[in-house]
Amino acid sequence: MSSLPPTALPAYPTFDARAASPWQGQDILSVKQFSREDLAYVFRVAHEMRNLVLRIGSFDLCRGKILANLFYEPSTRTSSSFAAAMERLGGSVISINEVRYSSVAKGESLPDTVRTLESYADLVVLRHPQQGSVALAAKYARKPVINAGDGVGEHPTQALLDLFTIVEEKGEVDGLNVTMLGDLRFGRTVHSLARLLSMYDVRLRLVAPKILPMPAEILDELREAGVTVTEHHSLDEVLGDTDVLYATRVQKERFDDPAEYESVRGSYVITPETMSRAPQDMILMHPFPRVGEIAMEVDDDPRAAYFRQIEYGLYVRMALVAMVLGRA
Repeated sequence: MSSLPPTALPAYPTFDARAASPWQGQDILSVKQFSREDLAYVFRVAHEMRNLVLRIGSFDLCRGKILANLFYEPSTRTSSSFAAAMERLGGSVISINEVRYSSVAKGESLPDTVRTLESYADLVVLRHPQQGSVALAAKYARKPVINAGDGVGEHPTQALLDLFTIVEEKGEVDGLNVTMLGDLRFGRTVHSLARLLSMYDVRLRLVAPKILPMPAEILDELREAGVTVTEHHSLDEVLGDTDVLYATRVQKERFDDPAEYESVRGSYVITPETMSRAPQDMILMHPFPRVGEIAMEVDDDPRAAYFRQIEYGLYVRMALVAMVLGRA
């Protein structure tokens, strides 16, 4: 049963339930594919998925369909979330989370692996450590491919669930002060979310160590879109009027030099004392896993939205799967 309380449907635009999904057969590779109208469509479908799960748990919307989960990097939440989404929809899952035991270990190319899996499945969800790899796989695939993270590039489904969390928790996005905290250089989740937020009237504050700033190309995109962006090294400079605080971990696996990682590890730790200085209506988000950025004592704070965020992710991924399979 959902841990989220029932809520009324937000003011998402209506759509014709008899019409085919405009995303049927489409790849989902980047947040750049989405317009603001597309986002409203996705979020309405996700909200309806949540209502269905609350009422009946699972259903046969995707009965007879198979999803292939192909993960070249470790994953707990994204992999299991897509698997749970497909099973809630009545479909089946092929899960490959340990590629070192597969033909990949024998030197098989990524296009060959994906083309093999799509022979068995209707949809491929792919995570790969190299930026651009998922787009390469989609180029060769005949079936839809969903990007579940490509190196330091993008993580579009995470960004969609993050934005859905903000909409469901805050009611709207326009007018919010959003603070991103931590590893903004390697954090693909903040790269994708920042791009989505650029479609809204938000003020974006970026708090990071000097060696982990948001990449210049993304800053240029944000400013070109008219977003007010400021960069900081101290959370205290912006905490007092933050509406959404999005914390991220410093990713050890992205550093070539262990000493460089140690120099920034633990730069920011959110504790109950930190939360005492934050607005009472702020929400705290994190894409997980956390490795010390948020003290566990914060978990009981009603503003801690990260476990609700994980659950929202199930509904967004259910919506995306149904959409690309033409069942939304």
